[in-house]
Amino acid sequence: MCAYAFAHAALAQSPAAASAASSSSVTVYGVIDMSLVYTSKVGPDNGSRASLDSGDAMASRIGLRGREELGDGLAAIFQLETGFAGDDGAMATPGTLFDRKSVVGLAGRFGTLTVGRQTDYLEEIGQQYTSFQIFGGGGVRAAHFNSLDRITGARSNNSLRFDTAEYGGLRGSFYYGAGEVAGSTRSGQSLGVGGNFRRGNVGVGAAYFQSKLASDALPARAGDTELKTFTLGASYQAGPAKLFAAWSQIRRPTQQPLASSGLVAITSATRANVLDVGVDYALDSKLHLLASVIHDRADLSRAAGGATRGSTTQVNLGVDLLLSKRTDVYAMASRQQARDVLNPGIISAAYSSAPADDSSQNVLRVGLRHKF
Repeated sequence: MCAYAFAHAALAQSPAAASAASSSSVTVYGVIDMSLVYTSKVGPDNGSRASLDSGDAMASRIGLRGREELGDGLAAIFQLETGFAGDDGAMATPGTLFDRKSVVGLAGRFGTLTVGRQTDYLEEIGQQYTSFQIFGGGGVRAAHFNSLDRITGARSNNSLRFDTAEYGGLRGSFYYGAGEVAGSTRSGQSLGVGGNFRRGNVGVGAAYFQSKLASDALPARAGDTELKTFTLGASYQAGPAKLFAAWSQIRRPTQQPLASSGLVAITSATRANVLDVGVDYALDSKLHLLASVIHDRADLSRAAGGATRGSTTQVNLGVDLLLSKRTDVYAMASRQQARDVLNPGIISAAYSSAPADDSSQNVLRVGLRHKF
């Protein structure tokens, strides 16, 4: 009873809501994104690959979103969203039905409170100020330190998030993930905070996130901070051109010195800085020209010899033709060059479609996307 009263006061600030007449709605929505892809170098022999991919520009998904009006500005909300592969119908995350989002919450005059499985505010920063917004998470995730900066949408279980209402163009967000480890509130815990300001043609936003180990990974111990990441972004609408730029810094305090002196995955670094700049130029209401550059510079701690700094640079060019408000076709070309680290590959993440070494990789995508 006390928890409900607190949430009601914080969100709606009205004692009469419980007796108000209610109305409710449920919306089914989704995205199907499919593309023909050519990748120049993949696997141990660096052979070329042709594929039919799902979700490279925008993750294919289906979801349910609901809202019940409780009265006096307070509403109960929920959202369930699952990702899937359009090319074979498989779940995006085997064994997890609602892998993208599973939340319930309250929305009111002062903001929105949600609990469950969800992303932190870094995803919103990525959607507004990085190449994620025009080239898709699948096409830029690897270039953003394999998504450890979280701008392409990284999810946490058992989390609570509160987003404030907008005041004079300013909006804030607070995030807490419970580790649920008996005897230690720090183990597995995550924290995040972010904010965004938008007025006229200008937008500026920033967000921070950190997470702690849920169990020992010697010499690191449960409760030690394993990830700290911060992103600052800005955009400016100059006539038909949206210009954007973002800087991310990622720190991995528990990363130990590398025993190997050869090429390693860039995510073996103790720290990385990612710079992402680009433009979305609307030739008219239907045709957009897209371009961006992403540079990832990482510091490597070595126990033996070898390079102590590695980098990747990815250049993206594209064109997007809007056939309607819900359907578009696109063509995108990307080139990624790695130096002193293994090339992580352009598409997706976790080195799933990557060269065997630090060779450059080229990717061409032609796709069709429908939103419903």
